[in-house]
Amino acid sequence: MIRQDAVMTTRVSNQAGTGNTYIGKALIAVVMALAIGAFFYLDLGRFLSLTAVKENRDSLLAFVDTNFGAAVGIFILTYVLVAGLSLPGAVILTLAGGFLFGGILATLFINIGATTGATLAFLTARYLLRDTVEQKFGKWLGPFQEGFAKNAFSYLLTLRLIPLFPFFVVNLVSGLTRVNVGTYMLATAIGIIPGSFVYSYAGRQLGTINSLKEIASPNVIGAFVLLGLLALVPVVYKRFSGKSV
Repeated sequence: MIRQDAVMTTRVSNQAGTGNTYIGKALIAVVMALAIGAFFYLDLGRFLSLTAVKENRDSLLAFVDTNFGAAVGIFILTYVLVAGLSLPGAVILTLAGGFLFGGILATLFINIGATTGATLAFLTARYLLRDTVEQKFGKWLGPFQEGFAKNAFSYLLTLRLIPLFPFFVVNLVSGLTRVNVGTYMLATAIGIIPGSFVYSYAGRQLGTINSLKEIASPNVIGAFVLLGLLALVPVVYKRFSGKSV
């Protein structure tokens, strides 16, 4: 009798835990949907445009000069929200950061904001979607999960270094894998440095830039591709040498 009671208690406890998980997932999904919806409904994207930054550059510079700490905090928080919610505008923020803080400082602030936001998006995707995806496609994802886990750092570093892969897509897809959070954060933090520096450095010339195409030239894209391929060297070495990386 005692054993049956214990079993019943365990079942009830598991059901309650499952119910709480569903409620938690639903709340997070609703909050994110409301935040994204508000962004587009209020047309907040107009503030994250090249034109808006150029038109308000004098007032922005004045604010940074008189409120440097607050400006840094607002900039990083905005980057976290944009990256975490997968909103458009990260490139403009990077340009604006370079214009307001200089290439070196902007790269540091961008790295903090982008890595934090990317990690939030990664964890959200993992919490909301991974179990469902694995239940439906587990037998097909098994080999992919295993291969990705073994070379996660090199793969992620390549995806970050090559700007051909959308930032938010890498965040969300990575959340569906079993990569360690620490590995994900480290690869992201290192991998976005070259791109962040190039764009923030270009932001210093904000007055002369009229289109993002003037920054993303074939030569710059080619350099990023080479950096990304370089990150795959350890994986290739492991495959042909049979040694652990």
